[in-house]
Amino acid sequence: MTVHIVKLCVGVDAIDDLARWQRERLRSTKRETGKGFIFYTTRMVPRRQDDVLDGGSIYWVIRGVIQVRQRITAFEEGQRADGTKVCLLILDPELVPVRPTPRRAFQGWRYLEPDDAPKDLDSSETGDYADMPPKMRRELAELCLL
Repeated sequence: MTVHIVKLCVGVDAIDDLARWQRERLRSTKRETGKGFIFYTTRMVPRRQDDVLDGGSIYWVIRGVIQVRQRITAFEEGQRADGTKVCLLILDPELVPVRPTPRRAFQGWRYLEPDDAPKDLDSSETGDYADMPPKMRRELAELCLL
């Protein structure tokens, strides 16, 4: 059964900021390791890895609103500079905007059941939301108008 992960995207103000940050990280990872991939690092290893890999995504909370998702393609073991072992969530580079959904702050990451996950922004299903500027979508979501 598919399950997703939801995570706060700290230090990012918009989807474009996340895309820029990930492109730069991709370049630096490729320079350092010779392999280019996008990942998120966590200390806690998800116990439901099989469920996440069954079509799961990471849903990014940007400024208090779930705004975008990325498919999780794999899990790998990693290590920080100080030797601490970590889990790497390997992410598909495609950022898929979703219907803005307010989300309160929390620590770490949480599982997100498919029924609770926001729908992708697709103009055929959600009208003109996908064409709105990101700031306007966020403000309307914060006002509970989306």
